[in-house]
Amino acid sequence: AAADAPLEPDLAPAAPQVAFSAWAARVAPLTGIPQRALQAYANAHAAMAATQPECQITWVTLAGIARVESNHGGGRLGPDGRPPTPIIGVPLNGAPGVRLIADTDGGMLDGDKVWDRAVGPFQFIPSTWWAWRSDGDGDGVAEPQDIDDAAIAAARYLCADGRNLSGGDGWLRAILSYNSS
Repeated sequence: AAADAPLEPDLAPAAPQVAFSAWAARVAPLTGIPQRALQAYANAHAAMAATQPECQITWVTLAGIARVESNHGGGRLGPDGRPPTPIIGVPLNGAPGVRLIADTDGGMLDGDKVWDRAVGPFQFIPSTWWAWRSDGDGDGVAEPQDIDDAAIAAARYLCADGRNLSGGDGWLRAILSYNSS
């Protein structure tokens, strides 16, 4: 089926901006997900299938999270997988409906030296990003604004502690560990 991630990328997984391009070009109009975002989700799916096959995470789960967190990077990702302007959430200052998280990164990722803010297409809290950061595109830099890096980091986080996302309970536990709101 067109919506199934291919088992093999068009090129090496370290080049998601071109890997899975034919598949993503077919699937993007069917799903409304930007092609560049689909390439990142498929790359993360393939990487996890190779390194943690027992987790059984799919590109669909990653797409769902990125849709909720940032509408796939605002739908405006560049060829390098980055949005034109950084995606930075609200201050986590304990206001009604907002968690209270004092700054953990000295403002390095989120520009706020008082409160943490979620960053990037997958809306990582800085302390979580530092724990799970990944270089998904092989450029030597792990950057939360880069959807390739963020997709791999999110997949690793969801698959932590031997989780298996193939069943409803395991999948739900993983999703709620990511964002319980």
